[in-house]
Amino acid sequence: MAASQLPSAPDFTQAIAAWESWLRDVRRASGHTIVSYRTDLRQFCAFLSGHVGGAIGFEQLRALEARDVRGWLASRSEKYEAASTARALSTVKSFFRWLEKQKKIKNAAIFHIRSPKIKKSLPRALPEGQAAEAIAHIGAQHEEDWVNKRDLALLMLIYGCGLRISEALAVTRDQPGGDALTITGKGNRQRIVPLLPVVNAAIEDYIARCPYPLAGDAPLFLGRRGKPLNPAIFQKQLRVLRRALGLPESATPHAFRHSFATHLLSAGGDLRSIQELLGHASLSTTQRYTHVDRNRLLAAYEAAHPRA
Repeated sequence: MAASQLPSAPDFTQAIAAWESWLRDVRRASGHTIVSYRTDLRQFCAFLSGHVGGAIGFEQLRALEARDVRGWLASRSEKYEAASTARALSTVKSFFRWLEKQKKIKNAAIFHIRSPKIKKSLPRALPEGQAAEAIAHIGAQHEEDWVNKRDLALLMLIYGCGLRISEALAVTRDQPGGDALTITGKGNRQRIVPLLPVVNAAIEDYIARCPYPLAGDAPLFLGRRGKPLNPAIFQKQLRVLRRALGLPESATPHAFRHSFATHLLSAGGDLRSIQELLGHASLSTTQRYTHVDRNRLLAAYEAAHPRA
């Protein structure tokens, strides 16, 4: 049975509509988020309709047991990734929590269910040769020389300093020029990152060729019309570049940030320093790079451990 054709009691249908209005007006959820939540909830109710053999209403939700919810999660295991199921469970919990606040029903069973474990994907870093190849060719993609200089400076800034693309595009005209940058990252956490001379030179070359005036406190990187550069424009340019060079699909702007960390680790950098450079709040996030560079760590172990 399609979720859109789900039989349900009128008051239950009205409750779903009111919940969506609450998400939009109170929680300020985006339209895309609301559509995702609506789909998750309808799929949950469609499962329950087949499970109990009839229309879904408050009575069915009130009688819901933990084993019913586990049955729903099991039914999703062959069709959906764990991350998608975890989000769907979060959606259902949010709906039940809202129903409880509205004094419509109360059922604690749903809140006793743990989300499925999500396998953390390893950072997709580029080999040093591919990173160097991308830098060597990105400055020759456009007819306008200043745009080539811009793309080269931006990629070198991301790879040379380990920045997120949002952080790189937030750099202002008056920040470069010295031997370090102060970056404000996630959670408004500030960090200082070294600015290599070669990166500084690329930025100065771009500034000299840029046809638009660059105010001191305004974004450094501009688009063709003189407005702050949209990240989607640069992401598109990298897609064109990786197809031309035969680079993997994982060669995104964020992959160059991962490459920065992985290549530092390969060269002997310690995790604490890399954590500071990347702006990670937790060392466990940075420790993912130990899996990427496992061969180097094993070699260091064999060389240094007395029992190796």
